Amino acid sequence: MDRPLVCVGALVSDRAGRVLLVRTTKWRGLWGVPGGKVDWGETLLDAVAREFREETGLVLLDIRSAQTQEAILSPEFHKASHMLLFDYFARTDKTEITPNEEIEEWVWVTLAGAAVYPLNTYTQTLVELAQREEK
Repeated sequence: MDRPLVCVGALVSDRAGRVLLVRTTKWRGLWGVPGGKVDWGETLLDAVAREFREETGLVLLDIRSAQTQEAILSPEFHKASHMLLFDYFARTDKTEITPNEEIEEWVWVTLAGAAVYPLNTYTQTLVELAQREEK
């Protein structure tokens, strides 16, 4: 029996207040945030820290919960999937990215600048939440 996949991702800011956006192979050319599946026996916080380290080489600091979303058969995702998305906010002290094979392109932008990018809908809601909290 198929079950939903538990996934984590984070909108991460640098010392200048910019956030990291990535374009990956999995979201049909749309931009989003790094993240991935939670491993068996792994906490959500450990998973988001590991996924970020694996995909970007960055160490996350001050990780805090942002929101939870469901992605059920999203046409934006590269294959049929049911995902439970646990989203976080975090920060990092470094901005040099060491991308893994999933990341095709990346950029550090202001929250306002993030709106210019074609974001997947799940990242759009995360950026909007960050903008509301910033005020």
